[in-house]
Amino acid sequence: QLQLVESGGGLVQPGGSLRLSCAVSGTMVEVYTIGWFRQAPGKEREGVSCISNVGDYTNYANSVKGRFTISRDHADMSVYLQMNSLKSEDTGVYFCAAGWNVATTGLNATEYGYWGQGTQVTVSS
Repeated sequence: QLQLVESGGGLVQPGGSLRLSCAVSGTMVEVYTIGWFRQAPGKEREGVSCISNVGDYTNYANSVKGRFTISRDHADMSVYLQMNSLKSEDTGVYFCAAGWNVATTGLNATEYGYWGQGTQVTVSS
């Protein structure tokens, strides 16, 4: 059983930056792939980024490549999403999730069994 808690969301102007954190607790945290997903009003949840259990594999949605960076710190059992050059279309609720034996892309929400409550990111002038 895992618990995930997101933090770091807020209001930022276009072009600005935010760093999201996902604190993970529970059993065998280190074996799980961690993903970030987002959901904008009226839209389906989409995969943003993921990082493998040992951190040797990362993946990003095309819409955020070159702007977002995912990282993982096993010492404090946290996963971070550094978001730069934010755009209005990045607005949404951001969720982190943990998955066991996640397949190729890691951006499919159905592969993740544990979810946080989400943190709101609003990009607006």
